[in-house]
Amino acid sequence: MATWNSRGLRGSTLEEFINRTNEIYREKGLALIQKVPTPITPVRMDKESRHITLAYFEKRSTVDYIGAVQGVPVCFDAKECSTDVFPLANIHPHQVTFMMDFEKQDGVAFFLLFFSSSNELYYLRLHDLMTFWERMENGGRKSFRKEELDPSFFLNARHSGILVPYLDGIARDLELRNQGVS
Repeated sequence: MATWNSRGLRGSTLEEFINRTNEIYREKGLALIQKVPTPITPVRMDKESRHITLAYFEKRSTVDYIGAVQGVPVCFDAKECSTDVFPLANIHPHQVTFMMDFEKQDGVAFFLLFFSSSNELYYLRLHDLMTFWERMENGGRKSFRKEELDPSFFLNARHSGILVPYLDGIARDLELRNQGVS
């Protein structure tokens, strides 16, 4: 289980840790993953500091990160949850559609979930998300509990020395795909 020596990650800290992990993976020649910027249109700028003070989003963002891991196309989004129940409302239908299309092109799509209440990081395969998503669309729960997740996809930062060792999750994901487990 991933553990950090802090009071828990916040969204921006999780992003910083992922960005640092991406730098390490790039330096080691293991992966090339980039943060996808959200396109904005500035409306108002502070003339002295040249900072944007008001803007609007041009379009909905699809995923937070995209790139390649040793020739395998990869995309993922990072989400944080303060309890042991993850609301599916935190994932948008356009993200699911994009990720499904991405996997149809032989890519790997997933979510990195940080459960701040227990200080744990989880690699959520798109395949597994779809089980919860379809349950919701069929009138079932609009969330899932941490105990419903496959324990083998909790990421162990202490073991690997990497802040967000998502390559471990990708390796496990690809192993299951090769065994015929979508």
